[in-house]
Formats: sequence, structure tokens, C-alpha cells
Amino acid sequence: MTTSIWFWVAFHVGVLVAIGIDLFTFRLRGRALSMAAAARRSLVWVVVSLAFNAVVWRIKGPHHGLDFLTGYLIEYSLSMDNIFVFVLIFTHFRVPPRAQHRVLVWGIIGALIMRGTMILFGIALVQRFHFVLYIFGLFLLITAARMLFGKHLGRDFRETRVMRFCRRILPITNEFHNQDFKVSVDGRWMLTPLALTMIVIEITDLAFAVDSIPAIFAITQDPFIVYTSNICAILGLRSLYFLLAGLMNRFIYLRTGLALVLGFVGMKMITAQFLPFPRVVSLGIVVLILGITIWFSMLKTKNSATCKHQK
Repeated sequence: MTTSIWFWVAFHVGVLVAIGIDLFTFRLRGRALSMAAAARRSLVWVVVSLAFNAVVWRIKGPHHGLDFLTGYLIEYSLSMDNIFVFVLIFTHFRVPPRAQHRVLVWGIIGALIMRGTMILFGIALVQRFHFVLYIFGLFLLITAARMLFGKHLGRDFRETRVMRFCRRILPITNEFHNQDFKVSVDGRWMLTPLALTMIVIEITDLAFAVDSIPAIFAITQDPFIVYTSNICAILGLRSLYFLLAGLMNRFIYLRTGLALVLGFVGMKMITAQFLPFPRVVSLGIVVLILGITIWFSMLKTKNSATCKHQK
């Protein structure tokens, strides 16, 4: 079932309007998002995505509706892993909270372009060479094993190739200049550390996209569902960051849950022709894995959170 060009147009118009409203209301606040405000905005983005899911369900049918919901849930949960690294990046560069908002806005815009391009390329590749799905499945299993058994340690971003390359070829100031990405110093335009932060964020998101985008091909190869579920998950990432940045130490089993989800999706992709999973079953397994790992995480860290609050 092909998707009408007007459905594509309407989706992108809706995305632009939603981003515009979000940016306008943030500018009116004049300050960084509090955890309560971030929670409300995160809830709004989830409700908007689920409302769009209802539209997909109504227009394209229940199968596509379930595919969108499963894909959105997988991509949204994987975006939480992005937040772990974003916290490290912002901490390393000592980016002020309000400046973090601007970096995330431009990071999301860049992610929309990069992921859209990668999704279109991946779909064309899968449609022409079906065996690529098995390669994606194997790649997801390797990624899952790396997440499950590898150590998630803080990184020294000064030692990365990207950082060394940027500092070698780009004129960069040592101080922040409000929320500017560039500033004129003695008649010469130079980038600020905020611009360098954004470059690292964009490259990090590209690396995450390489891991996460193949996961949705195990759910569906419908271009519209793959694309829109990814975009809806990305749109809520900024608010989710401000909500979860201070709670990351409580999600101690989240990476285990994400690894299990990727492992399940990878196995599903490899065995699809021999052992097909009904859509409802796939959605239920993903929800169950994430629900259990988040619940165990919150339960395990409950006492430490209580002690911290009392202090």
C-alpha cells in the first residue's frame, strides 16, 4: 500500500509547526527547562506521536498502526541511550543549561536530515538486495552484545579524532559567548566551544543512527512508517533530555533492556522467514523488556534516591 504524497506533505508541515510552537514557547519562558516543565513537554510530544499513530491506524490500517507504534517505542527507548552520552558531552564542555537547549535544537534538525537520508538509502538497499536484512540482523546482535557485555564508561572527548581534527583546522575560542556559535575576535570570525559541542553531538547522533535505524527494518520496510516513527521519536528527544539528565544514575539496567530489545529485533530479522512473530507479540515483548528493566532500575535505586532527597 503506497502512501499518498499529501500524507507525506501533511506530516512534514505538522513537524515544522510543532517545532515552531515548541521553540516559540521556550523563548517566552526566558530560562532553561525545569524537570517539571520538561516532563510536561515530553508528555505532549508522546501524546502528539500517539495521535499521529491513531491517524496512521485509521488511514493505513491496523497492521501499519502496530508497526508504527512498535517502531516508535524502539526508537524512543534507544534515544535514552543517546542521553547518557549527551550528558557526558555537555559536562565535558561545561555547557550552560540554556545553551544546551540551542545545541539540542540544531542537533535535532541535523538528525532529521541525516536520518531521513539514511532511511531512504537503507530502504532502497533492502528493496534491491533482500539479503541485506540478514546483515542488519547480525549487526544488531553484535551491537546488543556490545551493550550487554561492554563497559559504559565516561569518555575523554579531548582524545577523539573528531576533537583533534576540529581543533587543528578550525579557529575556536576558549570561552563561551552567550549562546553564539561564532564570534568576531579582532576582526576574525571564530567558532565558540558551543559550536564544537554541536559538532560532537551531531557526529554522536550519526553513530547512534547507524545502530538504531536497522532495528526498525525488522518491524517494517514501509518507507513512511520507518521514517515517521524515527522522526517522532527524535522530536521528543530534547525535552526527554532535560527530564532524564538528572536521573540517569537511576536507570542502571536500561542498557541491559536496550541490549535485549536489539537482540530480539536482530533475531526477529534473521528468522523472519522461518519463525514469523505476530505484530502484537513483537510489541508486547518490547514493552515487557523495557518495562521490567526500568521497574527494576527504579526499585534498585529507590533507597539511594530517597537518601539524596533527604540530604
